[in-house]
Amino acid sequence: MKTPKVESSDELVGLRQQIDAVDRELLELLNRRAGLALAVGELKKREGSVVFRPEREAQVIDGMKAVNPGPLQTASIAPIWREIMSACRALETPTRVAYLGPAGTFSEEAAIGYFGSSLLRVQCASIDEVFHAVASGAADFGVVPVENSTEGVVARSLDLFLHTPLFIIGETSLFIRQNLLRRENSLDGIRAVCAHPQALAQCHGWLSHHLPDAERRPASSNAEGARLASLDTSVAAIASVRAASEFGLHVLAPAIQDDAHNRTRFAIVTHPDRHPVPKPSGHDCTSLVLSVKNRPGAVHDMLVPLKRHDVSMSRFESRPARSGQWEYYFYIDVQGHPDEPKVGAALRELHDACAFFKILGAYPVDVH
Repeated sequence: MKTPKVESSDELVGLRQQIDAVDRELLELLNRRAGLALAVGELKKREGSVVFRPEREAQVIDGMKAVNPGPLQTASIAPIWREIMSACRALETPTRVAYLGPAGTFSEEAAIGYFGSSLLRVQCASIDEVFHAVASGAADFGVVPVENSTEGVVARSLDLFLHTPLFIIGETSLFIRQNLLRRENSLDGIRAVCAHPQALAQCHGWLSHHLPDAERRPASSNAEGARLASLDTSVAAIASVRAASEFGLHVLAPAIQDDAHNRTRFAIVTHPDRHPVPKPSGHDCTSLVLSVKNRPGAVHDMLVPLKRHDVSMSRFESRPARSGQWEYYFYIDVQGHPDEPKVGAALRELHDACAFFKILGAYPVDVH
């Protein structure tokens, strides 16, 4: 047996001592920052203002990226500072965030990625329950999937925006790596694969080739599918590595999604009575839902105000209005914030041209 090499050079010891000293300096500075955050929190309480301001946090991260001299990669700045701000925010007041559970879902991962890990987790059994938790005040914010790069929009989320008062204050996107999980470390004897319908669709090609005879069994979430797989050796699940660890499952096959660049967008929602619309950050998105009368040229006329005021549209989706009259709701994302003159003018004209018009949110978007 080969004896491990002992690291004992004076140079290495010296560098480690320098790192330890820097770590102590960082800890001192972080506690100074936390003290300032507590003072800000007291001031906000006296003024009655909200603790979490997404546009402010976006500006902080943008500012740190702009002055980063390296060698720390600029892409590393955002997750580091989100965790710092999350820990400081938790000293002011706990942030309750609802998302599709149980533990180990991509929604949970998105929630932690956006708010940081210093949050109070409100796990919900369905997207409907996430909306209800936020609308009722059981949670301050909700994280819901709205669009997947492979399978398109998450219809239930879009429909719920029509029938609840919640609005969007932020968004985050997540690279979705789907994995086949099971209690047994073998593909033999799998009778069913359990996952959210979106995940089953995202892995259609792999499942058809490798497990053509297995039943595809829908679940309320991928993590719920993993939980069910942990109870039955004949059932496999499609879920994250996090879910595999949570439920003690083997990763039989990693990255089985048909699209190697599979991503999902998540919306951060809250109630207008408890949180104001974010102010412009410099890189914002405004989300709308609207409808027009069913007449020739109506959709074209609906888009004219955007062209006239030079407002770019980044998303356009339609959903049936379920009126029986072949009418549709249109979900549109435009670049910019309603407080910007050209965006505000375009939205006012659009409002006048539509039979139904609702702003779903105006919020900062991440720029890489």
